[in-house]
Amino acid sequence: MRIGLITPEPGHPLLAGAAALLTPRHRVEVLDPGTAPGVPGPPADVYLLKSRTPRALELARELERRGAAVVNSAAATARCQDRTEMAELAVRAGLPFAATRTHASLSAWAAEESLDSPVVVKSRRSRRGDLVARVDTPGELAELARAWPREPVVVQAFTPNSGWDHKLWAIGGRVFAARRRSELSPDGRGPNLPLPRLPSAWTDLTLRVGEAFGLDVYGVDIIESGDGAPLIVDVNAFPGVRGQAGAPEALASLTLRRAGPPSVPAPRDGTDS
Repeated sequence: MRIGLITPEPGHPLLAGAAALLTPRHRVEVLDPGTAPGVPGPPADVYLLKSRTPRALELARELERRGAAVVNSAAATARCQDRTEMAELAVRAGLPFAATRTHASLSAWAAEESLDSPVVVKSRRSRRGDLVARVDTPGELAELARAWPREPVVVQAFTPNSGWDHKLWAIGGRVFAARRRSELSPDGRGPNLPLPRLPSAWTDLTLRVGEAFGLDVYGVDIIESGDGAPLIVDVNAFPGVRGQAGAPEALASLTLRRAGPPSVPAPRDGTDS
């Protein structure tokens, strides 16, 4: 069986670990979206899409058109890059997602906003180096708008919480978990740490996210609100899942299950991007 990795980083621990498990019996090939002009010859049996660049998504769509199975699909990966679409889909699916408003540019919104309570401002498009910031005062908002004037943004009311993100990852229906300081923490995020307790309801919630978004490998960031209820603040397609025992094995097993007739996941309500 031929297995393709769409990634510029085949040495990533999760991918490298899964590849090491697969290579004794299968051929693993790397397709770097930054350098590959296309897909020469017949496609592999299955591809793992561990990149979210426009070129990577273009390659994945091309492979899907040619009948290859891609994990995650290009459509599902793209859904997680638009935070407006992410929030709308989560709400339609009945998931507890942070209330989200969208503005065409940060400067235009800031010029009209009086800001009477803390908010979290994020780039509408999720990407490396994007904007994620807590804003408490009109002065902070004005400063942020000067730095990112034309940035399309989403705005979420700040939910008081413990300051820890509960990071849950799913690979083919198997859930892994850790905790990490919020990216809004003034002291920095620090490493992933063990999660002492994972309520079964949170495991079920994580699996519901995969069903709603059409994802096989994904991450869900959850904060615990003041009343102890989980609130989803982000969904990521094919995250790193670093340091989780059993994650490479789960990915290798999923890869073999998905190799076969193409099956592009769709959201539960039938919408697509």
